[in-house]
Amino acid sequence: MSYLIKPQDYRPLLDIRQTELAIKQIKEFFQSNLSSELRLRRVTAPLFVLQGTGINDDLNGVERPVTFPIKDLGDAKAEVVHSLAKWKRVTLADYHVEPGYGIYTDMNAIRADEELGNMHSLYVDQWDWERVITQTDRNPEFLKEIVRRIYAAMIRTEYMVYEMYPQITPQMPQALHFIHAEELRRLYPDLEPKEREHAICKKYGAVFVIGIGCKLGDGKKHDGRAPDYDDYTTPGLNDLPGLNGDLLIWNDVLQRSFELSSMGIRVDKEALLRQLKEEGQEERLNLYFHQRLMNDTLPLSIGGGIGQSRLCMYYLRKAHIGEIQASIWPEAMRQECEAMNIYLI
Repeated sequence: MSYLIKPQDYRPLLDIRQTELAIKQIKEFFQSNLSSELRLRRVTAPLFVLQGTGINDDLNGVERPVTFPIKDLGDAKAEVVHSLAKWKRVTLADYHVEPGYGIYTDMNAIRADEELGNMHSLYVDQWDWERVITQTDRNPEFLKEIVRRIYAAMIRTEYMVYEMYPQITPQMPQALHFIHAEELRRLYPDLEPKEREHAICKKYGAVFVIGIGCKLGDGKKHDGRAPDYDDYTTPGLNDLPGLNGDLLIWNDVLQRSFELSSMGIRVDKEALLRQLKEEGQEERLNLYFHQRLMNDTLPLSIGGGIGQSRLCMYYLRKAHIGEIQASIWPEAMRQECEAMNIYLI
């Protein structure tokens, strides 16, 4: 079901031609900074993978991938990727990337089950990145250091936008606040998870919530995460479970929290077994990706995705992701947006 947030008295700060130029400038500047901060080389990524390999990202485990038969492979099914969370780890192994270095790529996906609105579309574009780590890096302090490096690249990019378009003044706070999802629940026990994110982001401006996917004190999860890439059960911040999280920022245009990145230290063999058992998905151990991990032919890694359109939408103070990317929207939404000065590409 589509849902439209209606900001009061919205006026775009850039026209369409300025917006298109700014998108190009943001993408070129940010990916160069990200590559330098994390020591990542760019690689080419697939739009689709073979069904049944376990390489596609399962997101929350309920979203249906777009599939099609391949004539020259006897109608074997291919799946359009949801993201490249597991493919990147296989690539690190196949490219023999050393610890402390990694890869990034332009990830394009189709998520047919997405609920369309200001922040979600059928088309997903993000920088997917992955970096080889050592066993001693599997701790919350290392996770926080990597998150700070990514955030530093984001702050530099916002200043570049201000230099090019002075009417867009910087809003990102210099300091990023870290909190575990369980600590966030205790802080706002009467709020739902998304409401907690809004509250904490309004207070601090930029927040990294750790422990996405683990069960909290009330027996519920803050949000879902597939059990076979992020490690959300190993003890981490303040001895609470999870070595992963979401980077959120306060969006002044939409007056709510705004997710820019999802990332984490990936599962090792023990975490994979633990999380698959917890979710009742131990049959996945027979798949190609999982066999490689269990047979020690994949490196330990940290990785994530950073929304390209999301980042541009935030920097350019846009009210709808359809002002950044071309996609398909319900006609009623297009008409409502036009009445609010939101012009969808």
